[in-house]
Amino acid sequence: MTNVDEILKPYEKKVPKKLFLELKESIKKRKMTKKQIIEAAETLVSKYNYAKISPGESIGIVTAESFGEPGTQMTLRTFHFAGVAEANITLGLPRLIEIFDAKKEPSTPAMEIYLKPPYNKDEKYLEKIIASIKEIKFSEIITELTLNIFKLQIEIKLNKKRMSELGITTTTLIKSLKNSLKGVDVNLKELLIINPKNKDKANLSTIYALKEKVKNIIVKGIENITQVLPVKRKNEIVLLTSGSNLKKVLQIKEVDETRTVTNDIFEIAEVLGIEAARQSIIEEASKVIRDQGLEIDTRHVMFMADLMTSTGEIKGVTRSGITGEKQSVLARASFETPVAHIIKASLIGEVDPLNSVVENVMLNQPIPLGTGLPDLSVRMKTKTKTEEK
Repeated sequence: MTNVDEILKPYEKKVPKKLFLELKESIKKRKMTKKQIIEAAETLVSKYNYAKISPGESIGIVTAESFGEPGTQMTLRTFHFAGVAEANITLGLPRLIEIFDAKKEPSTPAMEIYLKPPYNKDEKYLEKIIASIKEIKFSEIITELTLNIFKLQIEIKLNKKRMSELGITTTTLIKSLKNSLKGVDVNLKELLIINPKNKDKANLSTIYALKEKVKNIIVKGIENITQVLPVKRKNEIVLLTSGSNLKKVLQIKEVDETRTVTNDIFEIAEVLGIEAARQSIIEEASKVIRDQGLEIDTRHVMFMADLMTSTGEIKGVTRSGITGEKQSVLARASFETPVAHIIKASLIGEVDPLNSVVENVMLNQPIPLGTGLPDLSVRMKTKTKTEEK
């Protein structure tokens, strides 16, 4: 039997570990001779070396062009969930701008929630799981809400049938109301009565403000998740949401935390760390590009993701992000607000080392890339005695 590990050992350090493991796994699935294994390994090493970027390559400009040209072909569109007008996902150029500008919150936050077996196969668990995820406001479980101006209190008639469907008991309801409302009494008799503890300071405007606040209290589910839509994918049920709250969703026991994702990159960075955020930038950008039927080399996407997360924080390609941190004064000035940059630099006596492309183009001198990178010198032959005569 062919010892694959032994044959591949000399190639282990010649390619990245991920590629090496993929090669090994692929070989083990097939019946290959020693000669075929060596040939496969040699081909991989050859292709890997060919794919390497040459020293002095203008990777920044090539990446910018790689995104810029197909970006002009992108459509400005959003994708709507079937039959749910409130739930839509921004796609195309607006989404790509959102990602690379590193906006704190996406315009249409959304999640894909995967479930653990057996919950991902059987629909009987769905109602309970959705009820534990979708935020349910107090206004959804009442039939009547009255403002009693004589007693300065709010009187509410509960929808017991709806509460039963959603699995909300009166005890948990009163508890959540008391936790959300400070300085009020909550009592349940025939009606649910809410009134301020300090009646002397209460007036009509405070009671009205309290009424509006009461309606929006979340009594069950996860905050910010306004819609949950179950869909079937590859023989399993996946929950698509409008709104995102990764930290709390991952705490639900039925949720598969290894596959559940959100399109909120900052939330991923906060919950899972900067490496996960980098991977999310790659996947989100690639998804937008793929959905538009365009092709951009994945290494350009990875380069952008590396640049945005290299400091340990997510920085956008904006004057306050990556561009604002450039060492060169002229490079910063060429992006936006040139006067402000030049005045600030002159006030503090900033020096421009002229190490990059933009500033050298502005000064009409060779750029330190490509053929402009190496310094060439000519070594002259010394004259022989015969030539001197």
